[in-house]
Amino acid sequence: MTLADLPNLGERSAQMLEAAGITTRSQLEEAGPVRAFLAVKQAGTKPSMNLLWAIAGCLRDTHWTRLPPHYKEQLRAELHELTSGGQRPP
Repeated sequence: MTLADLPNLGERSAQMLEAAGITTRSQLEEAGPVRAFLAVKQAGTKPSMNLLWAIAGCLRDTHWTRLPPHYKEQLRAELHELTSGGQRPP
């Protein structure tokens, strides 16, 4: 199964993740949604927040539009912490 076959991730999302070195679901799980999103950004792509939601939904086995608002806010806070705190994703 390729990344493009996973729920919420289409061909373009899979290409962005693969360009960032994330090629399997287990690598996606290990990175988590925020670090995977940041890896895509560091690879030179300018993803929208929809990619973050798509990854999070994929890992929760739910459609990204059904992510609870509090979970999205948690992801935003983590993203802000990692980008403003000087920390880099692994």
